[in-house]
Amino acid sequence: MRNALWLGVWLSLVGCGQGASLERISGPTMGSSYTVQYVRTPQGPAPQQVRQEVEAILEGVDQRFSTYRSDSLIEVFNRLPANSCQPMPADVLELVRVGEQLSQQSEGAFDLTVEPLLDLWGFGPQARKEQVPSAQALASARKRVGHGHLRIVAEQLCKDAAVQVDFNSLAAGHAVDLVVERLKALGVTDLLVEATGELKALGHKPDGSQWKVAVELPREDRQITQQVLAVDGFGVSTSGDYRNYFEENGQRYSHTFDARLGAPVKHDLAAVTVFNRSTLMADGYSTLLLILGPQDGWDFALRHEIAAVFVTRVADGFVSRSTPAFEQLMP
Repeated sequence: MRNALWLGVWLSLVGCGQGASLERISGPTMGSSYTVQYVRTPQGPAPQQVRQEVEAILEGVDQRFSTYRSDSLIEVFNRLPANSCQPMPADVLELVRVGEQLSQQSEGAFDLTVEPLLDLWGFGPQARKEQVPSAQALASARKRVGHGHLRIVAEQLCKDAAVQVDFNSLAAGHAVDLVVERLKALGVTDLLVEATGELKALGHKPDGSQWKVAVELPREDRQITQQVLAVDGFGVSTSGDYRNYFEENGQRYSHTFDARLGAPVKHDLAAVTVFNRSTLMADGYSTLLLILGPQDGWDFALRHEIAAVFVTRVADGFVSRSTPAFEQLMP
């Protein structure tokens, strides 16, 4: 799950408010960290209960979806040979269906089964070193990639090829949504939940002001705040490739893969931030748009009315532009 660090790295919390009624808990999760801030009321749960509930959810997500622990459900599935099936919990099957939707919408560019390619190029959980693979090795790995090799039969996930599923483009957003819904069920109505960079906010801080996030320009040397935005009821996800890459023979190779090519993308889109009522969908769409690139991604966002901010490399730095859906959401 450490790959989730690739997402949301330009989002930071600002203006979190002060006062005894503002509670904050945090800790490690999925190879990164989480933070929960909420307004505590006399009728609400105690901080220790909140911590226990949140960490139970995050541990469950890690146990089901992590590609970095051999005992996770998805890694057990990934080790199965072709023509195998495995019973899966409902949310695993739900994310497979979301992955299929995004794969179809992107005409195969987004794909949950790219783990063999990530490993081959040096970015995956089983990677040995960063390198440009041989044509023979690439052709072999591509035989084990393709969302079409997956199918759901009753409550089982099945595969007709030795594919490996990687949920790192969806799992963190899903975890945030689960935490938010659980805290709402406990009576918490004003909160901000962040896990590995994906976040969602509801309601207000103790002083009545809205929760805010800072969207930053992707600079390797320092953080530069581009916009500070009030967020209420939306999940926020950023995907980018400017930190996770390697260079060989003067060519830059990022961790962002187009499954149709079997190789890292080659375009100037550095980062995409997406706002969506579902943090899960914000997570998935930010990855999808980054894969498609500055023009195809922009056209996709317009067609699907996605609220997004695109940051593109230019000769002297970066430029950004926002979709009409974003401008309506954040005037």
